[in-house]
Amino acid sequence: MKYDFTSILERNGKDAIALDGAGTKGAPGLPKEGFDFIPMWVADMNFPTVPSVPEAVIRRASHPAYGYFEPCEQYFRSIISWQEQQHQVKGLQKEHIGYENGVLGGVISALTSYAAPGDAVLLHSPVYIGFSQSITQNGYRMVLSGLKKDSQNVYRMDYEDMEKKIKENHIHVAVFCSPHNPSGRVWEREELETAMEIFEKYEVTVISDEIWSDILLNGNIHIPVQSVSVYAREHTAAFYAPSKTFNLAGLIGSYHIIYNRTMRDRIRSKGAKTHYNSMNVLSMHALTGAYGEEGREWVKELCQVLSGNVNYACDFIEKHFDGISVSKPQGTYMLFLDCTDWCMKHGKTMDELLRAGWDVGVGWQDGRPFYGPCHIRMNLALPLTRVQEAFSRLNRYVFAENAE
Repeated sequence: MKYDFTSILERNGKDAIALDGAGTKGAPGLPKEGFDFIPMWVADMNFPTVPSVPEAVIRRASHPAYGYFEPCEQYFRSIISWQEQQHQVKGLQKEHIGYENGVLGGVISALTSYAAPGDAVLLHSPVYIGFSQSITQNGYRMVLSGLKKDSQNVYRMDYEDMEKKIKENHIHVAVFCSPHNPSGRVWEREELETAMEIFEKYEVTVISDEIWSDILLNGNIHIPVQSVSVYAREHTAAFYAPSKTFNLAGLIGSYHIIYNRTMRDRIRSKGAKTHYNSMNVLSMHALTGAYGEEGREWVKELCQVLSGNVNYACDFIEKHFDGISVSKPQGTYMLFLDCTDWCMKHGKTMDELLRAGWDVGVGWQDGRPFYGPCHIRMNLALPLTRVQEAFSRLNRYVFAENAE
């Protein structure tokens, strides 16, 4: 490969919650003596970003003036080109694109434009923790439609349940996640079309988080929600960012795509009134550095590496972890382990299981805040050697019948 996805990136003392936050931020704590720490809890990558990003940032930062500015034309051209080449988006124009400090901030701006505090909002369960926190903290009532696993252990939407809950709760806004976090489902066109038919029937506005749209595994293809029907295009606010794809979360910088002018004006008005939703000049240049030819080449290699990591982990779990099940993700770099059978068989609580992993340096994440009652979330965006070491420790010290 052209790019380095094998070296272990030293992140200690480099402002990384994944490393420096171990033992704080709700994490169980540091490992026992003799074990180094493998960060698999925070959803950022332990790979250096594509070289064109720091090159663009350093080039701009070398000029000693950082005054007021407006987004440059290259910023918009980069997004339009990226969406067209990566996701076959046609007809995207500058006016359809708007800056957001973060996807969650954009979600709340959109939500407050179309619902009042106390209103019900439809989401799928399991639920991204950022959704549940930001939506409930702003006074909305989440109504969850649980994803169901089919005979192939693949998460599917329950359309009958969705329609029932929309109707019973008089829901007119849904927060959608594509690809889905934390399950890793990459929705097929037919699935999106069926969901959108239900939303159209009940005049539901859709807020679609598509931040994971570039992280696609084993040949899966992302279908932008707005592309599946006329209703979807006119009644969906979609939110994107280079942050997951290129490991740029610390630079802050997301964007929305909204085709309907009225919807766009309402959501932009909400975001503007706080006077906090303004772009950082360096994040603008980071995006233009990412969304180019080298970025596309780098992402292609990244997805190959992540596919290998996911394939290794899921095969290992099936062969060695009796009582642990996982629906193999089609996108993202996160696993969502169902530990129900293992905990029941061994008489262990989730707290005990989580602690056992952290004790041997495997920093995994409690899945209960994601509405997984006996689940663990794991980040696999590490060099394969680190993934292998983590699963070897889990096999030897945590899940083996005679675990040490």
